[in-house]
Amino acid sequence: MKMKKKHKPDPTRPVTFWKSTDLLDGEVAESLTIILRTRGCRWNRCTMCGFAAEGAPATGEQLVAQFKVATRDLGPQDRVVKIYTSGSFFDPLEVPAEARRAILDDLANRNIEKVILESRPEYITSEVVSDCASRVRVEVATGLETSNDQIREHLIRKGFTFQDFKAVSEIVHKCGCTMKTYLLLKPPHLSEGVAISDMLQSAKDAAPYSDVLSLNLCNVQKGTYLEKMWQRGDYRPPWLWSAIEVLRNVTSIPIICDPVAAGSKRGPHNCGICDGDIAKAIREHATTQDPNVFEDLDCGCKAAWEKVVELEDLAFGAPLF
Repeated sequence: MKMKKKHKPDPTRPVTFWKSTDLLDGEVAESLTIILRTRGCRWNRCTMCGFAAEGAPATGEQLVAQFKVATRDLGPQDRVVKIYTSGSFFDPLEVPAEARRAILDDLANRNIEKVILESRPEYITSEVVSDCASRVRVEVATGLETSNDQIREHLIRKGFTFQDFKAVSEIVHKCGCTMKTYLLLKPPHLSEGVAISDMLQSAKDAAPYSDVLSLNLCNVQKGTYLEKMWQRGDYRPPWLWSAIEVLRNVTSIPIICDPVAAGSKRGPHNCGICDGDIAKAIREHATTQDPNVFEDLDCGCKAAWEKVVELEDLAFGAPLF
């Protein structure tokens, strides 16, 4: 029997790219999101992250080629560009400095108004951030996930502390840039109710060091520790009702959310009937920051979700639905 050849990723093409909208100075703006295919995250130990499987050992020239593929339809209406990798844009082993500068200079020449770049804290230095900020308006994004050091270290395995995050925030702001902080709703081993409480506390703790929060709803990626839990029936992705609970109660700072894979078994979901409407409202809230978009949402499954929040801590870690 012939073995099927494994597809080899093309280092001259990005993982993916797409156009959408984003907040720019409180207004809705057209945006382009690019995920470059790099060698991947050097840390690569997080329990829920499967992005390393998308990687390829691309050279600086190949990364610039990927960027050109993704930006070939970039027009004057596009005001924000978000550049992500399978790890950290500021890691020189992933994105060499020459490639980073070439990409940012290209965007500056196109009059892009804001560029969002993602990195782990250990690569966010004054030297690198200042160099980026001298070329284009930059927002630095990092995955804090939670302000609780025990949850981040033992359940997510991020490998840095809340104090590290605060230090990085100071660097970013001193360089004249803004800070986007990712928070993760329901990492492994947290009940639905505890996950909600953790996000509300984390938003409160992270707000003084952030300019915008991004609520990421945990989904089950292939080849991860979390996938093994999910396959055993030991993990259920967060309810979309839980996302709404967090978004409605965080009002001191802009908070956005894109419910990736909403409605699927591996993604955040409710009962399957109301998922589409609720995901649409969550995306609308991201651009309007208006909690009233959630007012008329209702479904019979909401009562089940309320019981899960109330009782799941009594189930010895087993998901109730």
